Amino acid sequence: MDKFLKRIKNNIQRKPFFQGIDDHIPEEAGGFVDSSVMPMNSPTRSSPHSQNSESVERFSRKVFVGGLPPDIDEDEITSSFRRFGPLVVDWPHKAESKSYFPPKGYAFLLFQDESSVQQLIEACITDEDKLYLCVSSPTIKDKPVQIRPWRLSDADFVLNASMPLDPRKTVFVGGVPRPLKAFELAMIMDRLYGGVCYAGIDTDPELKYPKGAGRVAFANQQSYIAAISARFVQLQHGDIDKRVEVKPYVLDDQMCDECQGQLCGGKFAPFFCANVTCLQYYCEQCWATIHSKTGREYHKPLVKEGADRPRAVPFRWC
Repeated sequence: MDKFLKRIKNNIQRKPFFQGIDDHIPEEAGGFVDSSVMPMNSPTRSSPHSQNSESVERFSRKVFVGGLPPDIDEDEITSSFRRFGPLVVDWPHKAESKSYFPPKGYAFLLFQDESSVQQLIEACITDEDKLYLCVSSPTIKDKPVQIRPWRLSDADFVLNASMPLDPRKTVFVGGVPRPLKAFELAMIMDRLYGGVCYAGIDTDPELKYPKGAGRVAFANQQSYIAAISARFVQLQHGDIDKRVEVKPYVLDDQMCDECQGQLCGGKFAPFFCANVTCLQYYCEQCWATIHSKTGREYHKPLVKEGADRPRAVPFRWC
């Protein structure tokens, strides 16, 4: 069973949208605002303490913090947030660079316990739906930095529960900005292509934090083909404006559509042809046969690689 679609079933199997799914069922800063010039006593600010829903929400143990003072180091960041619980401070390529300072003004807080994230959120103040907390460095005192937790419920969104889910009408969206929620991805793709019935954000299994990719399932072939034919889409929402890649989502449990496993010993098909004249799974023998025909010899097979990302591979003719 494909693990992404299995996650869909496990997370929201209570919805009739997913009945019968048993047959089928991967760092960047984008989206934070430097608040150094924002007065902390702004009348638009409010405290999240009154938001009762926060007490029952579940969050990733990994939290983004942006707009850090340029001279703050790892130990000072740790000291600023240690009161919420044990944590590790990390940022992209930290081990390779051997730097003590976050090079781009942001870092990630990896808490040992999820309850620490709840406490951090309670200590924040809000401004225009963003969370802020003041931290100090050797040269800057009480600088507001943005705290961006990831709410686990934002990883999946069903747009229309009456539409059937077909994993073969699902696309992979690579390079999704990490602040983007499944609901927002669904709205963008539905506005562009229509027929969206589900969207999901890929999260890592340990911290359940976005990996920078997503999946969108369509209810009809026309919308699915329109999306994969475009190949790229501009994701625009709030502070986010990024061009990302769209590919067919490649399943790893499909039989060859030509021989139904008869020519490959019943093994699952390793290749998928994303050309709109094919859109089928093939075993190696059937791929070679079908794609030796005029007009199809330049089609490239997609395979599913370790990070769940479909990847084009060169095919050597025997």
